[in-house]
Amino acid sequence: MLIPVRCFTCGNLIADKYEEYENKIKAGEDPAKVLDSLGIERYCCRRMLLTTVETIQQVIPFYEAIERRKQEVQSELD
Repeated sequence: MLIPVRCFTCGNLIADKYEEYENKIKAGEDPAKVLDSLGIERYCCRRMLLTTVETIQQVIPFYEAIERRKQEVQSELD
């Protein structure tokens, strides 16, 4: 996953904290307390971590649909 290296608003380094954040969340800890313990106190930095999504999983279905359609058109032309 591509995590922004720095907060877009204030420039704080946040990418190095994402893996530890994910591990603690999966262990069942409270997200607010985890962010506080990692030193991420500004709301702009919290936003960067909380809104990061795996975009490739959203793009793959469209790519696969395009490839299927391309094969269909190619078979019709042959």
